[in-house]
Amino acid sequence: MTEVGAPNPRATTFIGGSQGDWIVTSQRTILGPPVAEVSRVAMLSGHVPADTAAAWILRGVATNDRYTTRDEKRSLVEKQAPIGRPEATGAALILLRKNPEWWAMTQDERRAVLEEQSHHIAIGLRYLPAVARKLLHCRDLETEAPFDFLGFLDFAPDDEAAFDEMLEQLRATREWSFMEREIDIRLVRNTG
Repeated sequence: MTEVGAPNPRATTFIGGSQGDWIVTSQRTILGPPVAEVSRVAMLSGHVPADTAAAWILRGVATNDRYTTRDEKRSLVEKQAPIGRPEATGAALILLRKNPEWWAMTQDERRAVLEEQSHHIAIGLRYLPAVARKLLHCRDLETEAPFDFLGFLDFAPDDEAAFDEMLEQLRATREWSFMEREIDIRLVRNTG
């Protein structure tokens, strides 16, 4: 049992500004309004208090798998590499918000779009373990957030082309037609 006031180990905070272990190499707004441009991103465990010097602070929480079958989950667990591997010095922070039409559907309808029609999980599985992922939900937070999901994915520099290929496939699916906001922030780990 977690004691009252203890940090939530499933929560992650991203702070965009001029400090952090991740150097921003590019920041592209794919859909919707942008976020402030930053030079660095800090990724911290837990719900970190607001930093007045930050351009933005985004929080998310890892939750139960909502759209995976038992076999898909087993495959993901078997193939998934951990975030933070020494060779994974490249990363992407993908900020996503889906439209109200998506959220008006029932969970089984969203599952049908996500996997039966768009093959989201199947596409992702093809790129494991080269690409590791951490998916965080923002709709489960106490206060309203500008995004529904924060995807943090890391990879070795030689695997960035594969990561881009995976994103291209996902962005071409029916699921992505429900996106109303997407920002792609590319990062490289500060090793100095």
